Amino acid sequence: MTYANPDALVETDWLADHLDDPSIRVIDATHFAPAVDRDAEFEHEMRHIPGAVWFDIDNICAECSPLPHMVPPAERFEALCGRLGLRNDQRFIIYDALGGCCASARVWWMFRIFGHDNAAVLNGGLLKWIREKRPMEDGWNKPDATAFGAHFNDSQVRVWRQVKDNIESKVEQLVDARSHDRFHGLVDEVYLCKRHGHIPGSVNLPFTNIMENYKQDYVMKSPDGIRAAFAEAGVDMDAPIITTCGTGVTAAVPLLAMHLIGHDNVAMYDGSWNEWGNRPDLPIEI
Repeated sequence: MTYANPDALVETDWLADHLDDPSIRVIDATHFAPAVDRDAEFEHEMRHIPGAVWFDIDNICAECSPLPHMVPPAERFEALCGRLGLRNDQRFIIYDALGGCCASARVWWMFRIFGHDNAAVLNGGLLKWIREKRPMEDGWNKPDATAFGAHFNDSQVRVWRQVKDNIESKVEQLVDARSHDRFHGLVDEVYLCKRHGHIPGSVNLPFTNIMENYKQDYVMKSPDGIRAAFAEAGVDMDAPIITTCGTGVTAAVPLLAMHLIGHDNVAMYDGSWNEWGNRPDLPIEI
């Protein structure tokens, strides 16, 4: 069975055949959390898929927010995408260097909320590309600056007040993509957080459960596999959903998975646990 929206995911062999297509722009969305001793900017310079530009989610974000990589205003998104030479008439193929397509799914979601639907995530990302011994290059691609246009659609974004109200109304289901131990407050968060646990009423669906043979293939599950993962977590796929995680990165993976199988009544709580857990006025469950 094929995906309902197959254009949101491309395979490595397809991209290899289209690297020279001027209507395609490859985007390296690699991002590492503070606990990971790796430098995404340096790694991009050392090796990346030919023609790729680096999309830094810690730069293309809201400047004044105390939270990491929050959605920026449309004007800033336009300007910084333009500096990367991105055009509205291009199709963006997005990848990252970690298994699970976390940051690439986040960037895919960002383009969608700013009105650019012609984007896809590379299934398996850079790890699969390298394992298949496909071409790489180093250095920096510096295309000419462009006038990229963006229009913000807030229907796919939730803020803490909306999530708090939803605890009572239960209009939307809250799906937390963090690991089991983080969801239950058994281990420290990746980003410094004063409290541990989860938002009341949320269900836990670790993003790794949506991946096929996680830590081996790093590819998205089949449509039936995705549905089974959501069903096992107790998620009603006929109802609206809010995804959340630690800082709004891995929450994009279940959001992408739901889009692939045709469920688009979904939004992301951008602040996620890094905001919620650091606010003593907001309720938590452990």
